[in-house]
Amino acid sequence: QVQLVESGGGLVQAGGSLRLSCAASGSIYSISTMGWYRQAPGKQRIVVASITDGGTTNYVSSVKGRFTISRDSAKNMLYLQMNNLKPEDTAEYYCMVESPVFGRAYWGQGTQVTVSS
Repeated sequence: QVQLVESGGGLVQAGGSLRLSCAASGSIYSISTMGWYRQAPGKQRIVVASITDGGTTNYVSSVKGRFTISRDSAKNMLYLQMNNLKPEDTAEYYCMVESPVFGRAYWGQGTQVTVSS
């Protein structure tokens, strides 16, 4: 099993930056793709960015050029650098990892990001 703990959320003004972190523990060997999702009030949870174990990244179009996902396998960490934040980025952000070994995805508890205009 895998446990995930996010940190780094908070309140920031539009144009500001935040860096989210996700610490993974447990059966780390089983992790393949890692990603960040977000869910705004009254909306569905969507993928923001993902990174494979080979380092291939993907981003939702609305954050391209502003957000950067990275992972440090030696430290079992996942990061999301968010620059030029906009009020529409306000949401609960969740860390997710896929485990082909266990045949499922694991989720963190979420961290709130609020961007004021």
